[in-house]
Amino acid sequence: MSVHSSPTVWFTLRHPRLLTRETLAGLVVALALIPEAIAFSIIAGVDPRVGLFSSFIMAITIAFVGGRPAMITAATGAVALVIAPVMRDYGIEYFIATVILAGILQILFAVAGVARLMRFIPRSVMIGFVNSLAILIFLSQLPQLIDVPWQVYPLVVLGLAVMVFLPRLTNVVPAPLVAIAILTIITVTMAVAVPTIGDQGELPRSLPTLFVPNVPISFETLSIIAPFAIAMALVGILESLMTARLVDDITDTGSSKTRETWGQGVANMVSGFFGGMGGCAMIGQTMINVRVSGARTRVSTFLAGVFLLVLIMGFSPIVAIVPMAALVAVMIMVSVATFDWHSVRWSTLRRMPKSETTVMLATVIVVVVTHNLAIGVIVGVVTASVLFARRVAHLVNVQRIEPTADEQSVVYHVTGELFFASSNDLTTQFDYVADPVEVIIDMSQSHIWDASTVAALDSVVTKYERYGKSVQIVGLNTSSAAMHDRLSGELKVLE
Repeated sequence: MSVHSSPTVWFTLRHPRLLTRETLAGLVVALALIPEAIAFSIIAGVDPRVGLFSSFIMAITIAFVGGRPAMITAATGAVALVIAPVMRDYGIEYFIATVILAGILQILFAVAGVARLMRFIPRSVMIGFVNSLAILIFLSQLPQLIDVPWQVYPLVVLGLAVMVFLPRLTNVVPAPLVAIAILTIITVTMAVAVPTIGDQGELPRSLPTLFVPNVPISFETLSIIAPFAIAMALVGILESLMTARLVDDITDTGSSKTRETWGQGVANMVSGFFGGMGGCAMIGQTMINVRVSGARTRVSTFLAGVFLLVLIMGFSPIVAIVPMAALVAVMIMVSVATFDWHSVRWSTLRRMPKSETTVMLATVIVVVVTHNLAIGVIVGVVTASVLFARRVAHLVNVQRIEPTADEQSVVYHVTGELFFASSNDLTTQFDYVADPVEVIIDMSQSHIWDASTVAALDSVVTKYERYGKSVQIVGLNTSSAAMHDRLSGELKVLE
């Protein structure tokens, strides 16, 4: 097995130490999924059981069809926010139909190759994504720390202490699981009255059944659900692929983004046909699984779904008494571990280009304000693109060589990458009145990238011709010459 590859499922199943690690990681994730799924169900306006069913169905499904091992997929807040209006305005039937359609769209997007767009996400956006994620995870725990009995605070501190110091002694058992067990025992044996998982909502008592939404198959139905389904599909893909890329970096392994995209679609479709609310990759739970518990394979993902089902169906009375303080401590630890502290050190900020820092801050601010990772990433990418274009635009140089002895010709050397941002001022770099009758534009040190540059060159030629002067454009490389020959004279010259 390669150093830079995760252990396979079969390898893990044959090695008790690895299997134990994956099993315990899945158990911790399952416990953390319960209150999250209930909370997201409330956001979407559906019964808590809908979120719980969706979480275990999607976790089990993605374990088989997903492209990123050890990543957790379940009901999420981003998806809940997107499709909540459907439930509010049209009811559960249209809600489930939206989830199914979103799954179909994700499969189609995967076939269209949308996953390849991930390479256009800059590193600064990725860092902003990670840091904003850590902040959101922490902020999501604040409701559990406000207007609660005072006993919650020492319990959270104790849970954090266990997770900080226990790994220094042993890694046999995941520290989060030990913290959850200790805090549960303390609250039960000492009768400490603090909020528990059972206070978050009713746990299901029966298995989900096949659910086919009873909606008319018509253009009217499609016009209602399609906008929400498209939004859900895109948000789910973006959040899932960003999470997959983050796990790739943490584990130093690769993953198939295309497979992950259509796998998310399959998981959402299966979730919808069993009455689930759908979702995408869960960043917080994935960090618990990968970074805190050390899981690396699909086994942990599969077992997270299995344990979730077992816990809510067979051990709901025990699960109900787990204090929320234990899960709050786990999530705070996750947020601290997720945040890229190196990126905000003064020494790092001082060395980093201001544009890179601006992009990171823009991503973080938008995500924290909107509570939507997808919007933040889009804003970050747009900001990075604008700043890059602005920076590159200043790298174009036009140098005028003095006319020959007979003053019959003049040469201009154009250097740099020419595109819409850098070529806009190209027409202002020539002396149309004073130049001799023959003008040579040497572009051997430049490259034409778009139609805007061809239009700018056409404008230069037109301006010289008005003064009775001829222009030769020389030195074009093969691709630039092909674009210039194809478009020159075919574009409207703006005066």
